[in-house]
Amino acid sequence: MSTDQVEQPEVTTAYEGATMIITINRPAARNAVTYGVAQAMAAALDELDARDDLAVGIVTGAGGSFCAGMDLKGFLCGELPSLPGRGFAGITERPPATPVIAAVEGYALAGGCEIALACDLITAGRGARFGIPEVKRGLVAAAGGLIRLPERIGPNVAMELALTGGFLDAERGHQLGLVNRLAADGGALEAALELAAQIAENGPLAARVSKQIIVESPQWSATERWQRQQELTDPVFASADAHEGAAAFAERRSPHWTGQ
Repeated sequence: MSTDQVEQPEVTTAYEGATMIITINRPAARNAVTYGVAQAMAAALDELDARDDLAVGIVTGAGGSFCAGMDLKGFLCGELPSLPGRGFAGITERPPATPVIAAVEGYALAGGCEIALACDLITAGRGARFGIPEVKRGLVAAAGGLIRLPERIGPNVAMELALTGGFLDAERGHQLGLVNRLAADGGALEAALELAAQIAENGPLAARVSKQIIVESPQWSATERWQRQQELTDPVFASADAHEGAAAFAERRSPHWTGQ
């Protein structure tokens, strides 16, 4: 009998209805991100955006921990787990157009926290911990932590986390608005699936454009914001899905979305 071990993929994908579940699968390393993980994540996110039958993505980690950040062993060998134009883990600089939920158990630290911040919503087990402790290793949270965390929890708390390298527990994260839904430990993925199912009931074009406006509008000037919004929303109002939504309401039935 062969003693060869089958190498497990570093990122796995699964599907539940209109939801794609992307799992970082390096539990022995607390799902620390390698260049291979970044490539596989990018490929999965491209599939998420390309498929009309998928409305929501979930990013999670195997083995009871979300992600401990960059694989430091790889870093010492000169490997950077980032992709040009896409950033750390293939997501932090260019998140997908499709809504994405981070389902966090255990630790979401450094780059792992930045992956969660690149997602649109976060569910977390009550024992989860968030942090950007890069300063403890002489590094900087340059994959979005210093940019996105102040927007999510306020600049003062974010400054403390950035300068001390301390942790933020899930309960406090929920109070500050970082975590959308708290769950019992081990229940973050189930909570994310429930949230994803609620999103998937809605028009996919409307959901994507709603996400786009919320993400992009803070950079719009006061004089252009209404025009910029109208440019994005006019095609939605003219879409077949908009007609279907109105017809379904009038006919007292569930809508049948096509994404068109």
